[in-house]
Amino acid sequence: MEFTISADGAMSVTVDGAPYLPEPFAPGWRRESFPAILDALAARNRTPLRVQVREADGSTFTDIITPPRERPTARPWEAPLPPEATTPPVAAVQPVLHQVAGAGFVPGEDVAVAIIHAHSDASPDGTARALLTAEQAATAVTGEVILLGRISGTLVVSRLP
Repeated sequence: MEFTISADGAMSVTVDGAPYLPEPFAPGWRRESFPAILDALAARNRTPLRVQVREADGSTFTDIITPPRERPTARPWEAPLPPEATTPPVAAVQPVLHQVAGAGFVPGEDVAVAIIHAHSDASPDGTARALLTAEQAATAVTGEVILLGRISGTLVVSRLP
């Protein structure tokens, strides 16, 4: 995918060598359209995209854009109980969760949690947290969990409580 930006901010876009045009009767692409175009193509293709930007001054920038992960609409532990299970059995116990937190992440970035049981996102202030069940925490034989920012490279090592 290639974006060519002219001195006045107008932009042309090609995908696999073919022009990618705005909707009929919509204004032409401009530099401000860049995020919306990337979001639409990443969601449509659902694969990483190689993006090359050519500026009017001749400079170029190349990056790989990964599509957003699909998030479940409801987590299994938040799912409503079926009608016959409105009263949970006595043996049903809420899981014990351990929180691991760290700061210095890029807001919204994908944060790996190692022992990699899941991924989390950094909050708007750049902090990240992960909740682990007792069973997941038990697999951390050293008692340590790592949060790794996939964009920032921030690495936080925390001890489980």
